[in-house]
Amino acid sequence: MSRRPKPEPVQIVKERRDGALSALVHGVPYIQFLGITFDRRGDELTAVLPFDEKLIGNPMIPALHGGVTAAFLEVTAIIELSWSLVWERMESGQLDPASLAPGHLPRLPKTIDFTVDYLRSGLPRDAYARARINRSGRRYASVHVEAWQDNRSRLFAQGTGHFLMPDPGAGRDG
Repeated sequence: MSRRPKPEPVQIVKERRDGALSALVHGVPYIQFLGITFDRRGDELTAVLPFDEKLIGNPMIPALHGGVTAAFLEVTAIIELSWSLVWERMESGQLDPASLAPGHLPRLPKTIDFTVDYLRSGLPRDAYARARINRSGRRYASVHVEAWQDNRSRLFAQGTGHFLMPDPGAGRDG
């Protein structure tokens, strides 16, 4: 009777997954500029856009700039798509998360189109978003994103995007 290998300690698994997500997110300077972070629970991601005065578009209301809102939704969709690919490859053993470093990141999906519905003004406070992949094939993906602030059931924006998926064997091109 052969022994099954002892499972890795949960903290090691968590650190590996968090490190892979961090490498993916930190590979995009615009995400850093906006201050977007991602909260990971298993394979589920929640994007967080911490409030900053530079994000205000109309100081009279004040309201988040529409371009910031759109970028937040699009970034959430792209990272969700990328994370789903990295997660699958990492969990199957095809990808060593330690290999994810600047200059050695997977290529990101490219936006074909992205439509935003502005449902109400984004208030001067933290915002959150989650993306749901409707379809993801070898060449094309469709994603829906919802954003809220204080109440998950009271969305301030939503978006739908279509993306050209990268060749899984290709590295990132600068």
